[in-house]
Amino acid sequence: MATDTIDAAARVSPLDRLDTRTRVIAAVALVLALVSLRSWTLLGAAILLGILLTTLASIPARQTIRRLLHVEGFLLILFVALPLTTRLPPFIAIGPVGLSVPGLERAVTLALRITAAALVVLPLISGLTPIRLGHALGRLGLPSRLVQVFLFSIRYIELLRAEARRLHDAMRLRGFVPATDLHTLRSYGHFIGQLLVRAVERAERVNEAMRCRGFAGRFPLVTLERFGAADIAAAGLTIVLAGALLLMDRL
Repeated sequence: MATDTIDAAARVSPLDRLDTRTRVIAAVALVLALVSLRSWTLLGAAILLGILLTTLASIPARQTIRRLLHVEGFLLILFVALPLTTRLPPFIAIGPVGLSVPGLERAVTLALRITAAALVVLPLISGLTPIRLGHALGRLGLPSRLVQVFLFSIRYIELLRAEARRLHDAMRLRGFVPATDLHTLRSYGHFIGQLLVRAVERAERVNEAMRCRGFAGRFPLVTLERFGAADIAAAGLTIVLAGALLLMDRL
């Protein structure tokens, strides 16, 4: 038992010791700086910074690669669309197709920006639980309605997904096989309608339960986190780093 406790403490990353608000602010500041960069060299350095942060956050390389693949798959569309739709010379002729060099450069720049931003956000935000992140957003002064919508969405999206899965299983047990016909469209229409009805019923039950518990329109933002010397140092380092990147990019 003691060994397990020591191992768990050893796995705590330096980022986990920061206040959640510090991590959110740092992520937003770095992303805003990264999306403004034009230099490929600086963007490459930002990607290395993101890799360093994932190492500090103790995120497995396989998990990082798997999440990046979702982003990079979307970026493939840029490499196809931008060189074909940009009408700026010079052009590279590949058979009957002419690819715009400025369009290709824009695609590369966007890909580097998005990759760097993803690598920075992943270690700073992904390790936070939705409840912890929602409370941090509320403590940062975001509108309480927005925070409530976020917390409710995180809680009940999975419930609605499970409800949709049960309805879909019930349809399959009754021999439903989707096809391109009117019966399939009608069945999916009933499926969506039934899901909405059950969602409304669940929302009414949740509303009654919360009112019985004295809910007055606001969630209590309870946390033991406090700003410390590490948070001040991290915030200062973030400001200096973001400012240095922007300044070097404009020189």
